[in-house]
Amino acid sequence: MEEKTKFNLRAWKIVLPYLKDTKKLAVIVLLFMIVSSVSESIYPLFTNYAVKHFVTDGTVEGIGWFIFAYAAAIIIGGIAVIIYCRNALVLEIKLGCFMKRDCFVHLQKLSLSFFSNSSVGYLLARVMSDTDRISGVIAWGILNFLWNFIYIISAYISMFILAPKLAAILLLLIPIVGVATWYFQSKILVVNRKVRHINSQITGAYNEGITGAKASKTLVIEDQNCAEFSGYTADMYKQSIRSSTLTAVMLPLVTFVGSIAVAAVLDIGGRDVIFGGMEYSTLSAFITYAVAIVNPIVEVAHVFTDLNTAQVCVERVNNLLNEPCTVTDTPEVIEKYGTSFEPKRENWEPVRGEVEFKNVWFRYPDSDEYVLEDFNLHVPAGTTVAIVGETGAGKSTLVNLACRFYEPTQGQILIDGRDAKERSQLWLHSSLGYVLQDPHLFSGTLAENIRYGRLDATGEDVERAAKMVSADTVASHLPGGYSAHVGEGGDRLSTGEKQLVSFARAVIADPPIFVLDEATSSIDTETELLIQNAISHILEGRTSFIIAHRLSTIRHADMILVVDHGKIVERGTHDELMAKSGRYAALVEAMRIKTEN
Repeated sequence: MEEKTKFNLRAWKIVLPYLKDTKKLAVIVLLFMIVSSVSESIYPLFTNYAVKHFVTDGTVEGIGWFIFAYAAAIIIGGIAVIIYCRNALVLEIKLGCFMKRDCFVHLQKLSLSFFSNSSVGYLLARVMSDTDRISGVIAWGILNFLWNFIYIISAYISMFILAPKLAAILLLLIPIVGVATWYFQSKILVVNRKVRHINSQITGAYNEGITGAKASKTLVIEDQNCAEFSGYTADMYKQSIRSSTLTAVMLPLVTFVGSIAVAAVLDIGGRDVIFGGMEYSTLSAFITYAVAIVNPIVEVAHVFTDLNTAQVCVERVNNLLNEPCTVTDTPEVIEKYGTSFEPKRENWEPVRGEVEFKNVWFRYPDSDEYVLEDFNLHVPAGTTVAIVGETGAGKSTLVNLACRFYEPTQGQILIDGRDAKERSQLWLHSSLGYVLQDPHLFSGTLAENIRYGRLDATGEDVERAAKMVSADTVASHLPGGYSAHVGEGGDRLSTGEKQLVSFARAVIADPPIFVLDEATSSIDTETELLIQNAISHILEGRTSFIIAHRLSTIRHADMILVVDHGKIVERGTHDELMAKSGRYAALVEAMRIKTEN
C-alpha cells in the first residue's frame, strides 16, 4: 500500500534538475543563509564579552568598539536575512513555475488512454497544489533546515570553546530529538498520504460539481452531491486532525526535552560558578545558547515533518512526469520528422489519404478483451467511409486507430502504403480534420477558436471557412461577431452552435483526411441540410470517416461498414446493403422509425 511506504530520499531526485536550472539563485540563497546563520550564532559571544569586561570588571573602557562591532554584526546579519529571504521567495516561484511547465508539457505528450483513466481533479491537484508544496519545501523547508543546522554546529563550536562539559550535556539533545522525530515522522507520513489522496477527491468533486451543474439540477441530485462531498470533507477533517495531533505531540515533546537540558545547564553551570571557578559571563552566554538552541532543534524536527508531507507530493508529481506515453515516435522518426514541439516540416511527405488495416488486433491498455481481432480494411485515397453499428461495436476504435490516437496491439496500419509508425504523429495529426460529437471550444473569441485549425489563417480565411459550414450564423448572433468571446468551454453557445464552430475549425485546415464522429447529432434539421450540402463539396477528393446514426449523413458514402464486436459484418454502398436486407437494412429501418417518432 502507498500509505505504508517509508520516507525515501531517492524520491527527491526529481528536484535535482530544477535546482540545476536555478543553480545561481540557489547559491546566492545558500551563501547569505550561511552568513545569516553564523551571525546569529555569535551574538551570545558578545554577551559573554559584555558581562566579563563591562559588568564583572565594572568598566566601560572599549565600549565604543564593542558597540560598533555588535551593531556591525546585527547589520550584516539583517542584510543577509533580507537577501536570503528575497531570493528564497524567487527560488520558490521559479521552481513552482518550472515544475508546472514540465507537468503541462508532459500532459500534452500523453496518449488518450491516460486521460480516459485519469480524473481532472487528480491532474489539477498534481499540477497545482503538489508542485506548490514541493517548491515551498525546497525554497523554505530545506534551506531552513540548513540554516538551523549551521546555527547548531556554529553554536556547539562556540559552546565547546566556552565550556566543554556543559556543551556535552546539551549535545545529548540531538539523539533524543532524532529518535522522537523518526518515530513521529513515519506515522505523519502515512497520514499525510491519505490527506493528499482525499484532497484530490475533493478537487475532483469541485470540478464535477461546477462543470456538471446543469446535469445535477436536471437530475435533482444536489443532495447526493452534497452527501458525497460531505463524506470527503469528513475524511479530510479526520485525517487532518490526526496529522495535526501527531505534530502537536512531537513538537512540544522536543521543546520539553530542550527545557530539561536548559535546567540541567543552569544547575550544573550554577554549581560551577559557585564552587568550580566558572566565570559568570561564561554561564550567562551559555544560558543564552542553551535557550536559543532549542528552537533550531525544534525547527529541524519540524522540517522533517514538512519533508514527510511533501514526499507524498514528490511521489505523485514524479509518477505523473514518468507516466509513459503509449503512442511514441521512434528515435529514427524523430530524427527525420522532428517532434510535436520541434517539427521538421520540410521533411514531411504530402498525405494522399490511403488507409489500410492489416491483420490488426487491438485491446485497450486497461482491458484484457480484444476490441478488434485480425481486422483488415483497405480505404483508397479520396474514399468516403461511413461506419455504423450498435453502441460499443468498435466504430470509434477504428477511427482512433486510423488517426493513431492508439497503437494496434498487433498488426499494422498503413498510411499511403507505409506503416504509420514510420512517420511522426504530428505529420498525421496535422493532416486530420476531426469533428467530435461533443466539441470542445477554448476560452477566447469565436475567430480564435476557428483559427485553432490553422494558426496562420487570416481573418478572411476564418470568415470563409465559417460560411462554408454556416458557422457565420453563430457570429451574426453574437455581440461583436467573430471577436466575441465564447466563454469557458464555449458555454455562451448552444451545443449546435459549438458543433458548427467545430466544423469551421476542421474546414479551415483544408486537411486530406476528415473524421466526422456523430458530427451532426446536435444540429437541427434545417442546419443539417446546409451542412450536408457543404460536406458534399468539402469531402470531395478527400478520405473521410463518418460515424453517424442519421441516414442522411451516410447514404451517399462510397463505402458503408457495418461493425459488430470489432468485426465488419457487412460492407458496400447504401443500395447494395439495402438489397441484402441484412443488418444494415435493419439499422436503417430503426433510424427511420426513431426519426419519425
